[in-house]
Amino acid sequence: MIQIEKKDNAAFFKESVNYLENLGFENIKADVEGYETPKSYIKQDGDVKITPDITATKSARKYYFEIGLKSDKPRLLKSKWRFIDVLSRMNDHRFRIITTKGHYKFTNDVLNDLNLHKTLIKL
Repeated sequence: MIQIEKKDNAAFFKESVNYLENLGFENIKADVEGYETPKSYIKQDGDVKITPDITATKSARKYYFEIGLKSDKPRLLKSKWRFIDVLSRMNDHRFRIITTKGHYKFTNDVLNDLNLHKTLIKL
């Protein structure tokens, strides 16, 4: 989810964090009130700032979670997901997408455009 849309979808964001807590994830960092913000990455030649939606650890392995909801700016979302996918593969971490009813097709279309084969976490 891109930064502009986070305020509009705060309820789903908190539901996702609660779901991850119930699965046993620890050290959860989320870009929502009450949680520490995950580490941001800034593009070297510009002012583009990429912050993963949620990061957590489980069994000494780091996970990046992105919220897959319909977006008015799919190109920005694709570049964010591509960057996080490359970052997670480079450091041997895991990258997962969380989505909900009504957003499956959009999320799958974005993943197909990026040639990413991810199993969605459906809430």
